[in-house]
Amino acid sequence: MPTPHIRAKALSTVLERRPKHTEAPSHRISEFFGSNVFNEEAMRMFLTEDAWYGVRQAINEGNRIDRKLADQVASGMKEWAASKGATHYTHWFQPLTGTSAEKHDAFFEPISGGRSIERFDGGMLVQQEPDASSFPSGGIRNTFEARGYSAWDPSSPAFVIGRTLCVPTIFISYTGEALDFKMPLLRAIKAVDEAATAVCQYFDKDVTKVTCTLGWEQEYFLIDEALYYARPDIMLSGRALFGHSPAKGQQLEDHYFGSIPERAVAFMRDFETEALKLGIPVKTRHNEVAPNQFECAPVFEELNLAVDHNMLLMDVMEKTARKHDFRVLLHEKPYAGVNGSGKHNNWSLATNTGKNLLRPAKTPKENIQFLAFFVNTIKAIHSHADVLRASIASANNDHRLGANEAPPAIISVFIGDYLTKLLDGLEKNIKGAMSPASKTELKLDIGRIPPVMLDNTDRNRTSPFAFTGNKFEFRAVGSSANCAASMTVLNTIVAFQLREFKRTVDALIMKGVKKDEAILRVIRDLIVESKAIRFEGNGYGEEWRAEAKKRGLSNIQDTPRALDVWERKETKKLFAEMGVLSEVELEARHEIELHSYVLKLQIESRVAGDLAVNHIIPAAINYQNRLIENVRGLKEVLGPEKSKKAGATQLELIEEISEHLGKLKSLTDAMIEARKQANTIEDHREKAIAYCDKVKPYLDRSDTMPTSWNC
Repeated sequence: MPTPHIRAKALSTVLERRPKHTEAPSHRISEFFGSNVFNEEAMRMFLTEDAWYGVRQAINEGNRIDRKLADQVASGMKEWAASKGATHYTHWFQPLTGTSAEKHDAFFEPISGGRSIERFDGGMLVQQEPDASSFPSGGIRNTFEARGYSAWDPSSPAFVIGRTLCVPTIFISYTGEALDFKMPLLRAIKAVDEAATAVCQYFDKDVTKVTCTLGWEQEYFLIDEALYYARPDIMLSGRALFGHSPAKGQQLEDHYFGSIPERAVAFMRDFETEALKLGIPVKTRHNEVAPNQFECAPVFEELNLAVDHNMLLMDVMEKTARKHDFRVLLHEKPYAGVNGSGKHNNWSLATNTGKNLLRPAKTPKENIQFLAFFVNTIKAIHSHADVLRASIASANNDHRLGANEAPPAIISVFIGDYLTKLLDGLEKNIKGAMSPASKTELKLDIGRIPPVMLDNTDRNRTSPFAFTGNKFEFRAVGSSANCAASMTVLNTIVAFQLREFKRTVDALIMKGVKKDEAILRVIRDLIVESKAIRFEGNGYGEEWRAEAKKRGLSNIQDTPRALDVWERKETKKLFAEMGVLSEVELEARHEIELHSYVLKLQIESRVAGDLAVNHIIPAAINYQNRLIENVRGLKEVLGPEKSKKAGATQLELIEEISEHLGKLKSLTDAMIEARKQANTIEDHREKAIAYCDKVKPYLDRSDTMPTSWNC
């Protein structure tokens, strides 16, 4: 660990920092929002009418753009990018590493006579060939088989960062399997669109398309760069592996929604400006619960675009933080004893006629449509809770799930008092149960204060999947995760359930049951079948764990076992039937996730061992030697009898340090041996289990050093 001198120097550097302000292009965000995006306005200016119409059809109708039209689009896109100062282009994609990837190529191309031209044609726009062997493939590709393709996704607009034109793309293997997060997400979006549109036809024949929407909330920590470089564990693993609880942490709860520090505001303004130029509609910023923890959130968007924007924002945040002498920590639990960070995913469904399918309606008749989608979503979660749990499983998130700031690993659904009564009334066939409730005023009996209207549902921060008025909030997603992983699963299981719902309703109608009665009858059945997943109480309590067990709900505490669901026959059948992931693709992802889990714990244990042996132990011995010299000095000055009494404290410390040094060394050696044994295991799952059960417990030990040591 850094010496006191280094820590003091780092701290003095922090105190000398001054906010760095960068002026936005305009005080009006509306004047520069999306200025670095090849959006509809830019396309109208730089594309021919045919090219513009082709792109719009691809976005709205899913039509394929032919190569001839792609040449026109590429030409206009290049001219637009050049007007922004771009000299290079890249296919921007999201491989299974969990981050984004890019390879830059110059527009420049030499021609005869020692001259050159700027070239970017349809072939370059539509397709590129990154080296697929260097990205995780889960056995789909051999290491020596390098070919893979990135292919243009027209539904997510191109953008310029610095001097590079970035084209959002999918990433596939030479044999056509998905090697990224975007491809399965697009398939799941298509599946839920088809299934939801078919159900909407019961209620409104004008509905021809259903769009998934997402509004994410991004939590993160900011730490000064000098302190970041003073902590090898934070630098290499993203979290503090050794440490000391501060005298003042979050116990006073005074940081949450408090006045934002000036340096943090300066950073926020800069990254928000860059994000807004890129069309990311960031709207909210505030202090979170833990010290130095913050949150930002955008306006909701179409799901695919929202996922791209979140990945882009995390990159922008990290680059901007360096300019302000900060580092952003996106690890789910960077510090023990204080809150970790999540990424709440607010998900809903909207029709092309402008209706939010998860907003309670004003009339009983319209409420049938709301209930159809609301109850089917709950049923989907109940039937596939383990699959949803697997979608948020990671080594980082294991530290957070079940802690005081995060939902438990038990998947449940919160819907609030009003909707609970509504579903209970429908289940028991109580007359008037379908009538919508109007907002009521909260009686404050204080003059001057305007009326405060109560929502139909409260909020439950302990629920992993909560209904919040007109959307579901999936709160268990980790802060560093790609939203696409959980959203792919959610849309797949909802699409499957909606398809089953329509099949059952149609069967009743074929038997002569009237449409509305058939729909309500199936809804009642689903309410009963999915009742176990609904929970309105405190998800942190031990009582809930016992209750969940009685209800037959899973409580899977670690990632390797949570990922077992990918091997189930019914899971493979579900994703294959919905056309989202083939059996080969699913098995590959399982292997990749297990391998990632092992690598993260392997890095953490190596860093912990290095810190213990090469930093903490030498520093402790150095301190112990100073104490020994002090005791000798006392003996020389005071004599044997007086020095014995005067040096009692030092002698006690010397003995205590020796005891803890021995324990630290023996536990470090045991951890290293456990890691070596785990590394000999060939099977991916068994290896991950070994790291989870045999190596990870050493990282969680808190008895190796006295609490008074500030490491």
